[in-house]
Amino acid sequence: MKTKYTLLGLTGLGLLFSCQQDLANYGQGSDLIKKENLEKHVQTLASDNFLGRMPFTEGETKTINYLKSNFEEMGLEPGNNGSYFQEVPLMKITASPASSMKVVSEKGDLELEGLKDYVIWTQRTEEKVSFEDAELVFAGFGIVAPEYGWDDYKNIDVKDKIVVVLVNDPGFGTEDAELFKGNTMTYYGRWTYKYEEAARQGALGCLIVHNTIPAGYGFNVVQNNWNTSKLYLDDRSSTAYKPAFEGWVTLSVANKLFDLAGLNEREMLAKARKSDFQAVPMNMKASSSLEVMAEYDVSKNVIAKLEGSKRSDEYIIYTAHWDHLGIGKPDETGDSIYNGALDNASGTAALLEIARAFKQADEKPERTVVFLAVTAEEQGLWGSAYYAENPVFPKEKTVANINMDGINPYGKMKDIVLVGMGQSELEETLTDEADKVGRYTSPEPTPSAGYYFRSDHFNFAKIGIPALYTGTGIDHAEKGKEYGKELQDNYTAQYYHKPSDEYDPQRWNLDGAVDDVELLYHVGRKLALGKDWPNWKEGSEFKATRDAYMK
Repeated sequence: MKTKYTLLGLTGLGLLFSCQQDLANYGQGSDLIKKENLEKHVQTLASDNFLGRMPFTEGETKTINYLKSNFEEMGLEPGNNGSYFQEVPLMKITASPASSMKVVSEKGDLELEGLKDYVIWTQRTEEKVSFEDAELVFAGFGIVAPEYGWDDYKNIDVKDKIVVVLVNDPGFGTEDAELFKGNTMTYYGRWTYKYEEAARQGALGCLIVHNTIPAGYGFNVVQNNWNTSKLYLDDRSSTAYKPAFEGWVTLSVANKLFDLAGLNEREMLAKARKSDFQAVPMNMKASSSLEVMAEYDVSKNVIAKLEGSKRSDEYIIYTAHWDHLGIGKPDETGDSIYNGALDNASGTAALLEIARAFKQADEKPERTVVFLAVTAEEQGLWGSAYYAENPVFPKEKTVANINMDGINPYGKMKDIVLVGMGQSELEETLTDEADKVGRYTSPEPTPSAGYYFRSDHFNFAKIGIPALYTGTGIDHAEKGKEYGKELQDNYTAQYYHKPSDEYDPQRWNLDGAVDDVELLYHVGRKLALGKDWPNWKEGSEFKATRDAYMK
């Protein structure tokens, strides 16, 4: 018996020692990710001196040079064939729509008022874009999703016609978790997808029917797109088709259109939620126009890398967007600099600190680790979109993307949020690493908002690369979930996309940021030292893309 207990005691001591080593590796006293470094980077990048980090401004020049100099000081290699920069050609399109859109039908005509009844813009660059007597077609949710056996465009040709489509997914609001993903938005529910699919179908234009609950925001948010400038990738050399316009129409106006067409809105919604739905010609025609001005310029992504010791042609890519909104409308205090401390000086700071941790680690990665700070996220995820279209490192050799957009400023949390839970096998890796330090992963609180499709990892996902995106947890280590949620709600109300999003040491607590950044470091480290190739889970919209080129 004594021998048995002695062996158990030795085994227990060994397990305890192993556990202590694991905790030490995680920075529980090891200071792996340094809070003072995160703070320094956030303070610098979010300072007034950086002018809100808007592309094409002095703020961009200061930001990309700051990133470059830090990568150089760390001893990281340039990531783009000897350069730390990847040029991103962009175009700014200012569309000034006509004040109205005329709709005619056999049952009567409508004069729709711009801004009030609808909002449209264009990606075309000719000086004037117009359409006259263009036929309208109701195309359900405007979705073609083979994995769901769904095609809203079957048996109809919408070339040179305007498609009217519903917002979100067929499953939203049905309580049927098997219909798409129920209330969890898929890629097909995003408004951007609906415009892309309409373009693939050759539609002249696409109008999404706005509905506040499934959209997740009021029509006033949509109205911000009226008569404004938008950034796009400069694709003057591309022959890809672009519709004449994209836009939204209010629910009340859509109901008037349905009435004129002899259609019942409720009946149409019910039919559109079935896979045998057939698009319906509305027997009406619309006319309007837009005046267009296009400007062209070049912004920059910043890329550094740490060469792998054994499998250097396999890549793990960390991303964060360096840009914010620049100088804009003053707030009530007269402050007009949109500093973007949390969004996303904090994620950029995390990128720099993870890069330093990899570089200074005793054990060098066997795969190459890439650190990519992208431009123009706030204007449409364009820096990452350009990288995805022009990858420096082949997608077939890219193991995973880990994206950081906003890092916890609220103190220690027991959980870390998995945005888009159920998408990829990277989630299990994060969960395992969190479990080692007594933390847990939790689903995002509002899956219907589709946040997985609203940051830079999404462009990696679209080309099949498994992508991990996390959010700040709400289970506050000392005060619980209700308090944690209050903190996040307060940020959204008081600071998000406002000049007030500044670094304030009295308000910020980066202890939790250190914990989250260490977790993301260890996810990448495990991949960089291993041979696994994580994939998308069954049911993911992106699995077929990955499988097609990884056979």
